[in-house]
Amino acid sequence: MPEYPDKWWRNAVIYEVYVRSFADGNGDGIGDLIGLRERLPHLADLGVDAIWLTPFFRSPMVDGGYDVSDYRDVDPSFGTLADFDAMLAAAHGLGLRVIIDVVPNHTSSAHPWFAQALQALPDDPARARYHFRPPAPDGGPPNDWESVFGGPAWTQVADGEWYLHLFDPAQPDLNWDNADVRSEFESVLRFWLDRGVDGFRIDVAHGMVKADGYPHAGTSGQIGLLGRRVLPYFDQDGVHEIHRAWRKILDSYPGDRMAVAEAWASSPQRLARYTAPDELHQAFNFEFLQADWADPAAVRAGIDSCIHAAESVGAPTTWVLSNHDVRRHPTRLGSLARANAAALLMLALPGSAYVYQGDELGLPEVLDLPADARQDPVWFRSGGTDPGRDGCRVPLPWTAAAPAHGFSATGEAWLPQPDWSGLAADAQAADPGSTLQLYRAALRLRRGLRGPLRWNDSPAGVLDFNRGDLRCVVNLSGDPVPLPAGEVVLAGGTIDRDTLPPNAAVWIFARTAGSF
Repeated sequence: MPEYPDKWWRNAVIYEVYVRSFADGNGDGIGDLIGLRERLPHLADLGVDAIWLTPFFRSPMVDGGYDVSDYRDVDPSFGTLADFDAMLAAAHGLGLRVIIDVVPNHTSSAHPWFAQALQALPDDPARARYHFRPPAPDGGPPNDWESVFGGPAWTQVADGEWYLHLFDPAQPDLNWDNADVRSEFESVLRFWLDRGVDGFRIDVAHGMVKADGYPHAGTSGQIGLLGRRVLPYFDQDGVHEIHRAWRKILDSYPGDRMAVAEAWASSPQRLARYTAPDELHQAFNFEFLQADWADPAAVRAGIDSCIHAAESVGAPTTWVLSNHDVRRHPTRLGSLARANAAALLMLALPGSAYVYQGDELGLPEVLDLPADARQDPVWFRSGGTDPGRDGCRVPLPWTAAAPAHGFSATGEAWLPQPDWSGLAADAQAADPGSTLQLYRAALRLRRGLRGPLRWNDSPAGVLDFNRGDLRCVVNLSGDPVPLPAGEVVLAGGTIDRDTLPPNAAVWIFARTAGSF
């Protein structure tokens, strides 16, 4: 892969801040921009290059802020525009770049445009900004499309027409064939770029364009096909025209502004199209997130295919293990030891990496949230059969002995926290063997990593590769394996001088090639 040392985003580690759960600065139990600003030194000390903020715009909060009613203002639960500007200045002062979410696939049903559409008659231009359709001949929905959150993707209004929502009914999909929609979002991007943001994470970047004629998907259980098949409402070729237009806007600003796509595609090759030289800069590599860690050969093959696909368009591969939409990887992978080994693997790979808040503390998924505390629309739309995503969104533990573990000075938290005393940031900062210290060391060493990946011969179940003078060895087998020669500079798991136990990883350094 070609190296572009002047392009910060090609090798960056970017930390996802789920704003509601990061830090509460005003004592109402909800994370906000004041709390984020106060905790920025933790992120600078961690060693990340940038932060990505989940939506903090005005919203009814039906879907945690991904239902936006005003794209140019801060929701009062998170603060004010002045709070945002102060946070941005503080982050830049610490050398941290700031990426914010943009949500272009849908608005909130409380958005003024949708209010106008509901008041309008069929065929009125106000409805053309969304997907309103007449009923099917039997009076039902126009087609068989399903919501990602469960149930049909259509809701009927009083005059008989149906509107499309690929997520919650409170999130009506925008019609990107409409000129108003395209010009509005170009204006929104410029509004935040003018304020000084360094880039955007594009929510549902694969979803803005729907197939002509709204054809049936032809199957049920469509969410299970996400990332495995092109659906008539996801990963349509027309999305690339939108991303090319946005790239021109980003390139018109100084300072290497960038965009990363949340894009689900049916192959690494289709995903790479989002990062063509005239489109976006990065796209999350969900194939790595979904890798079967019980099959190390498949993990290696997935790494190779993703690197190859990204290299074909000159883009960096973008790795991720957890985010606000999936079960935390210590729980998903079965143990903290395996999670830390996976983290060392990810952070040794070429390209960019994203760390979800709490990864650096080794937080597990909270599996026992009481039903009356849950807020995810997935929980409600599934009738309580799907626990949804609240378990990975529980507020962070900052202080072992404080109420709400220091998340809020008043001891409140919008989701109940378990007893995380041993995992709190202050407890881990004092423990040289903690996950926090492992991440700090890995991010410090990672800054010197350059060059392509070169696999080494290894026993079955072991992933072993070099990047320059650094060698990463990950034991995913069930048995201890001999350690290669060299100086162990970082270890995820307990090792002795000669062997690497199962579910452990090491970084080994040698100053001269061929010394292993």
